[in-house]
Amino acid sequence: MNPTDTAAARAPGHRRAPGRRGGAPLLAGALTVALIAGLTSACGGGSAPLDACGWMKEPMDAGAGHTVVLVDASASVRGTTAGRDYAGGIGALLAAVVERKDTVSVGSFSGDSAQIIWTVKDRSADWVTHNDNAINQKKRKQQAAECLSGFVTKAQGAAPHSSGSNVLAALTAGAAALDSVRGPHRLLVLTDGLSTAGCADLRAAAFRDKSEINAIARVCAARDETPDLKGVDLTLAGLGQPATDQPAPTAAQRTWLSSLWRTLCGAGKTASGTSCTVAPTAIGTVDHPRPHQQPPQDPVVRYANDRPETYQLPGAALFDTSSSTVRRQALPLLNDVAVSARTTPGSRVAVYGYVDPRGRPDNNQQLSQARADAVQKVLTGLGLTRVTAYGRGLPKGCATPQRAAGSRMSAAERLQCDRRVDIEIIRK
Repeated sequence: MNPTDTAAARAPGHRRAPGRRGGAPLLAGALTVALIAGLTSACGGGSAPLDACGWMKEPMDAGAGHTVVLVDASASVRGTTAGRDYAGGIGALLAAVVERKDTVSVGSFSGDSAQIIWTVKDRSADWVTHNDNAINQKKRKQQAAECLSGFVTKAQGAAPHSSGSNVLAALTAGAAALDSVRGPHRLLVLTDGLSTAGCADLRAAAFRDKSEINAIARVCAARDETPDLKGVDLTLAGLGQPATDQPAPTAAQRTWLSSLWRTLCGAGKTASGTSCTVAPTAIGTVDHPRPHQQPPQDPVVRYANDRPETYQLPGAALFDTSSSTVRRQALPLLNDVAVSARTTPGSRVAVYGYVDPRGRPDNNQQLSQARADAVQKVLTGLGLTRVTAYGRGLPKGCATPQRAAGSRMSAAERLQCDRRVDIEIIRK
């Protein structure tokens, strides 16, 4: 025994603590302090908090289906100081995703490409599998809804990778992301629907009537830009609701916009499992005080298709004999041309009027110019600004269609070809 310890024990007034034997209590006290410190640290004393959404990374049975959520990150939705708050406005739509226990991927899109910036991929909202406790199921269900809302918030805060937006390209990319998954395919696209690129470029749209919608749909089909949504349950939310500092559409224009996108996404088609719904959802706004990041401008790669695109329109379809008044029946045809020109970036339009040799020679030039001017007026009324008109009188030649070897144009066919209007869409 240590003499010092013995002396202390025998000193007057010294009392030994109950149960204390040697150094054991010191060791127990040290362990207790260390344990408390460790628990304190784990509960927020400097360590990272637990991930409440971590359980969603666990692979589950995909039989319930897969939902892809795409958020428009373009300037018209983001605004300069306050953008659309999709996460706060689609609670019911996200609740339906959770109720179905879908696997979910969330991303944002912008620009003229189908590039998606993924926020999360393949997160399971299955709050039941491997979770038999009713109380825990309720907690998991609430967590799933909150996590999905957080994923959407993060996606809508992502900086756009390029300027503008191409909603049709985003639909194509979203459908492609669903190709390899099992179960029902669902696509939820959050956008104002104001495309500024591709065949559905609406910068010069009149937002007027069904004929313009049909013209846009025909041009998109001709360019093979219409997405294949067979077997996809598509929901569009936020149409006609740009940021508050952007031009606001009227109620009639929002109705037109909804009709346009229902047409472009194939509403009414009978393909199995295909549907297109425009959700009547009011999207609020959210402030974002951080400065808007201007995306970089990429260099332009020019290909051989910079040659003019020419439409040869027969005079009989445009005008009555000896008349320079455009027939009403020709307006849908000219509408198609106008939409094609509007969706060709940087283009200008040239109109060339021709007549056949049956008229008076002194009137050929005047009539051909009057007809070119009439077509120019219609195209300008359909939203084109760079249109010039030229009367060329009698044509110097006629581009013949593909014909069988040795065959020749009939006299009627040649007259029809001579009496025409050529419209060139010039890309430079």
